[in-house]
Amino acid sequence: MTTADTDYSDLKLEVPDGSQSLSITRDFAASPDKVFRAHTDPELFVRWCGPDTITNTIREWDATTGGHWSYLASDDDGEYGFFGSFHEVRENERIVQTFTFEGFPDAVSLEILTLSDLGDGRTRLNSTSIFDSVESRDGMVASGMEVGIREGYEKLDRLLREAQ
Repeated sequence: MTTADTDYSDLKLEVPDGSQSLSITRDFAASPDKVFRAHTDPELFVRWCGPDTITNTIREWDATTGGHWSYLASDDDGEYGFFGSFHEVRENERIVQTFTFEGFPDAVSLEILTLSDLGDGRTRLNSTSIFDSVESRDGMVASGMEVGIREGYEKLDRLLREAQ
């Protein structure tokens, strides 16, 4: 599968050919503590994660170093389960976690999210996902992941504006 970088006005998705990784860069008009909280507070996370057609339900959530998480994403076509472990949670700076879709339990990815304070109440989010294979990465990209990321971050923008 041939992939390319996508640069929306507010989202950069890098998908290098032949690589097992992808990277996301996105700026938010909110401080790092607010963006961090939206990623670690389960009540906030379910409100923004994924495409507009999805409703999320938390099954387990312990956003601490060594903790774990699990949630269901539901739409008109069914339910999709996801789970993982938090390997490092550094407040307002970094989250390292595994990510597994229950439909493909052998395809575990490692996600490294960092938050950078841009000043003036703005934060840059950089996220790198490392997949177990190029095929797994390409399958995730082909599944419509881009739409889920873009729509999810648009919801996160609205949520962050409401919190101000």
